[in-house]
Amino acid sequence: MGEWVLGVIGGSGLYDIEGLQDRRTIEVETPWGEPSDALVAGTLGGVQLVFLPRHGRGHRTPPSRINARANIDALKRCGCTDVVSLSAVGSLREHLSPGAFVIVDQFVDRTFDREKSFFGQGCVAHVSMARPVCERLAALAAEAARAAGARVVEGGTYLAMEGPQFSTKAESELYRLWGCDVIGMTNMPEAKLAREAELPYASVAMVTDYDCWREDVAHVEVGDILAHLSANAATAKALVRHLAAAMSGERSPSVVDTCLDGAIVTDPAHRDPDLVRKLSAVAGRVLK
Repeated sequence: MGEWVLGVIGGSGLYDIEGLQDRRTIEVETPWGEPSDALVAGTLGGVQLVFLPRHGRGHRTPPSRINARANIDALKRCGCTDVVSLSAVGSLREHLSPGAFVIVDQFVDRTFDREKSFFGQGCVAHVSMARPVCERLAALAAEAARAAGARVVEGGTYLAMEGPQFSTKAESELYRLWGCDVIGMTNMPEAKLAREAELPYASVAMVTDYDCWREDVAHVEVGDILAHLSANAATAKALVRHLAAAMSGERSPSVVDTCLDGAIVTDPAHRDPDLVRKLSAVAGRVLK
């Protein structure tokens, strides 16, 4: 048993969390480079919370250049036990209209220009991604979203594209045939890295548009997205407040807390000491 420390990664339109007590700004150095921005920590509803704007304040960083390894490492170094992602997405389904909050439970990763693992040459590990989202955390996020007044859909597959351009119509139709429900540019490799860092992860995908597959709706434009973002941001902040309130009790262990047990396959005698040092925060528990 222990205390919850909630990490919140804010996507487009969400660059701060109001209402934090004992608010402080933390500049974190990681062996993977700089995080997207300084982290803000404090307490909300009696729960410790650490907030990181994924694109940086002022939205400075495009999807492909987000240093997801540094972001996840920084959250781990700040003591986070669980991480919730709040992201703007396009809809690939008629019933997921703009304004819906989809509690994602699966991903299809189509990104190709990003570092996707903390491990590598000199220290090899393989973690399971069969269930990439923590069911407990996702359920808490869904209840918090309802309490915040959101229209919630539980379950859905998130197609992570490279970007920064939006899809072609052919791509959008292909992803629909694959069974994907929403499309975005940021939750991968973030979810994979959170799993490698033994951080339970949940994704709240906030729908802003219909991508470009619908003939009767104008194709996605940044201006339209921004209009929906402002409304979604207020609801997302209320969601975080309700989520913190739901975490007021003690935290019981999650299976993700120990997912690196048996995952590292490189013999200790053959591990690269430099890489092992870089892994001190995300995998220190099993590399001691």
